[in-house]
Amino acid sequence: GAFAGANLTLLAVTTAVVALLLIATYRSPVLWLAPLLVVGFADRVAAAVGTAVASLTGLSFDGATSGITSVLVFGAGTNYALLLISRYRQELRHYAGHRAALRQAVRRAGPAIVASNATVVLALLTLLFASTPSTRSLGALAACGLVVAAMSVLVILPPLLALCGRRLFWPFIPRAGDDDTLDSGAWHRVAAWVNRRPALVAAVAVAALAVLGTGLLGTRIGLTQTEQFRVRADSVAGYTVVAQHFPAGLTNPTLVIGATDRASALRRAIRSTSGVVSVTESGQSGSGLTKYSVVIDAPPASPQAFTAVAALRDSTRAADPAALVGGPDAAALDVRDAATHDRVLLIPAILAVILVVLYVVLRSALAPPTLLAATILGALAALGMGGWASLHVFGFPALDNTTPLFAFLFLAALGVDYTIFLVTRAREEAARPGAGDAMVRAVSATGGVITSAGIVLAAVFCVLGVLPLIVLTQLGIIVGLGILLDTFVVRTLVIPALFALIGDRIWWPTNPAHAKPVEHQADRKQPERSTP
Repeated sequence: GAFAGANLTLLAVTTAVVALLLIATYRSPVLWLAPLLVVGFADRVAAAVGTAVASLTGLSFDGATSGITSVLVFGAGTNYALLLISRYRQELRHYAGHRAALRQAVRRAGPAIVASNATVVLALLTLLFASTPSTRSLGALAACGLVVAAMSVLVILPPLLALCGRRLFWPFIPRAGDDDTLDSGAWHRVAAWVNRRPALVAAVAVAALAVLGTGLLGTRIGLTQTEQFRVRADSVAGYTVVAQHFPAGLTNPTLVIGATDRASALRRAIRSTSGVVSVTESGQSGSGLTKYSVVIDAPPASPQAFTAVAALRDSTRAADPAALVGGPDAAALDVRDAATHDRVLLIPAILAVILVVLYVVLRSALAPPTLLAATILGALAALGMGGWASLHVFGFPALDNTTPLFAFLFLAALGVDYTIFLVTRAREEAARPGAGDAMVRAVSATGGVITSAGIVLAAVFCVLGVLPLIVLTQLGIIVGLGILLDTFVVRTLVIPALFALIGDRIWWPTNPAHAKPVEHQADRKQPERSTP
């Protein structure tokens, strides 16, 4: 009941937020419509693909999974569109014909979009190795959704831009021969300042991120069954009434199944277990098994309930090695243990996927581990800051079991999106002497679009707060703050400073300076007619 109408509200609020931010970014009455229509179409296609995947694989998708996927499609899809349109706007200053400019924009921005999308999709697919079905379902549905988002931006958006021509940018229409802003502007000044003081900037920024990461220390992980909802839920209200008059565990009795011929020993073992209030035989099977209903004096899915269930498993197995302990509390304990297992298994897998993609894209020995280290530091800082805010500002009792894994996945994979956008542009600009100079021009060229993309993505994740589950609100807080950290600190300060410190060695063993630089003059001579 708590989810009734929530996903429709999420879609409406997400669409409104993206529309407002696109209008603010482009300052055009019409340009914002193109990416919004394409991304909105991608979201609906992704929902249909998700339904097909569910029917083919047997995976089940709940409201939370659908909500997260919709946010990812809108956020990442809008980012891809912003990158493509930004590059298109730059190329319109070099080409008389808008179609030639668009071809060059797709040629230059397309590989970065594909690489960024592949990183996030492959990272999401690691969730297929998770222990819990809900986590596997999120990995499958979100991966499909992001593939649809990238394909829509690369296949549908360019023809739409070509059809509309330069007039789509009205009233700020870029013309061939307009001044290039790569060597001027606010982002150029910031990048040049970082390039002059890389050691100081890197030291201060890294120290600040490390301090933020300490917010994770002592953070409680694991919500009880009654702490899951941010809004009023009838089930929680009912439990509260029952708990006032009866043992707390009466609403969720624990079940024990054991051999009938060991019934006496099992009953003694159950009664002697700490935390057990009562035990009742609730049925026998024809195969020689007896079921017991056990009431534990602890709130559902609480640490006290988990302790009692673990003790109950030990005591019943001593009486009957084949005895099984189940029920809601036992299932919640297994989910907690599975979440811990998944974090240990999947976080290294996610980092390995990101590192491999960076090696493939950059073909450098030093750049990928340097970028991965910066991404990890930013993600840990966001987890620390967001986790602290979740507990001490918003008043949530703990982080949900799945919050650290999902937040780290989205922070690392989506953060690498911006890394790839920035560093592939730096590689393109590295035909000029010095990696630091190339990075200055790259920050000048991409600073505006990465900032816009980061604000859009952070805002879209914050929209998860309209859904009733605390875990989704926590994801919105942590990922939203993390994307802003990544945009304004990691991508703007840390990475440019590290590149300036390492110098041209960052590209070893390749040398981008030997690559053929981008040349626009030849294309300007093409007889294509200028468009309005």
